[in-house]
Amino acid sequence: MSSQQYQQQRRKFAAAFLALIFILAAVDTAEAGKKEKPEKKVKKSDCGEWQWSVCVPTSGDCGLGTREGTRTGAECKQTMKTQRCKIPCNWKKQFGAECKYQFQAWGECDLNTALKTRTGSLKRALHNADCQKTVTISKPCGKLTKPKPQGKKLSF
Repeated sequence: MSSQQYQQQRRKFAAAFLALIFILAAVDTAEAGKKEKPEKKVKKSDCGEWQWSVCVPTSGDCGLGTREGTRTGAECKQTMKTQRCKIPCNWKKQFGAECKYQFQAWGECDLNTALKTRTGSLKRALHNADCQKTVTISKPCGKLTKPKPQGKKLSF
């Protein structure tokens, strides 16, 4: 092999070696990029705390019911939700279990207290119980709906 051929072989070998180094460096960089996932940006929520309404029984005066929650925030995905709740049925104990009353229909909701009331008249006193002649009870109002404002219709 001549000196010129030797130099040519050496250049080819050096070029191949450099190409191999370059490829390995590129693969290593690509693999490192896959392993190092960027940290997820922690987004501070501008959502306010949930504000809950009183529990309203599904039927009757006590037992299972629902309450509504609301919160504010320009970027909140959910600003309203409904949650199950329970009203204990032991409120009748204040009148005595032996006292049976005939109740009127529930009155209108008092917007100041968010309660509605009704009056009951003594129907029967069991076991000669000492019962009040009339009683008044209150419970939370149901969902309050605000009337939609009626816009003026423009005529052209």
